[in-house]
Amino acid sequence: MKIGFIGLGNMGGPMAANLAKAGHVVTGFDMANVTIDGVTMAPSGAEAAMGADVVITMLPNGAILRAVANDIIPVMTKGAALVDCSTVDVDSARAVADQASTAGLLSVDAPVSGGVGGAAGGTLTFMAGGSAEAFAKADPLFDIMGQKAVHCGEAGAGQAAKICNNMILGVTMIATCEAFSLADKLGLDRQKMFDVVSTSSGYSWTMNAYCPAPGVGPQSPADNDYQPGFASELMLKDLRLSQQAAQSADADTPMGEAAAALYEQFVENEGGLGTDFSAMLPRFEKRSRS
Repeated sequence: MKIGFIGLGNMGGPMAANLAKAGHVVTGFDMANVTIDGVTMAPSGAEAAMGADVVITMLPNGAILRAVANDIIPVMTKGAALVDCSTVDVDSARAVADQASTAGLLSVDAPVSGGVGGAAGGTLTFMAGGSAEAFAKADPLFDIMGQKAVHCGEAGAGQAAKICNNMILGVTMIATCEAFSLADKLGLDRQKMFDVVSTSSGYSWTMNAYCPAPGVGPQSPADNDYQPGFASELMLKDLRLSQQAAQSADADTPMGEAAAALYEQFVENEGGLGTDFSAMLPRFEKRSRS
């Protein structure tokens, strides 16, 4: 395929490189002056999108996605697909899908899970929203960039799945960190705590696969001084998106709301910026109940 790729940062760059390595003709654009193996750089997003069979975007937020869509949709070839892999608000995803449909284009909102390592290794998971026809056109590219793609439903369903998943992730990480902090204060050995909880009803991904306690369980960012695998500010972004979606859908999400408030405090006032989201554990260790 002829592919346009807009947004070649830590995630988009390796994703585009994997597509080029697989033999696709990839033309890229990024606001920064970047060089990606196998990718021909264009002077603008519109020029990267012109004549492409598929245009993939990986952008910071919904406002930027809408602005880029305004630039590229008018120059895209009818029948081409716009595949947005950003994590943005559901309303923006649906608005761009409607805009693409009006222009005779296919569209997929397909946020990813797997982080920078997954982008480089081609092991991402894609959560996709859009028509069956649009998903079928994008799916061969998902196979190159990732290990799994789930068609979640119509436009916006991919973003909805990502936001709901990461709301659970944020809430369970806080609960896991609180439990370790409480165990410490009760004199319970962390390894014993892990041995019990990881095989009992407290089992969770944040405990078993991404344990926030250094030296306990599989290797995780906690064993690297909480250098980010998934940064706290990115978790805050996703939790804010969950609350924006909850407000739009009139959904009661008190745990999601509390998690968003805690990560906001951690990132903006307590030095959490630039740390892994599991660094909530040392944050709780330093605090008392009062």
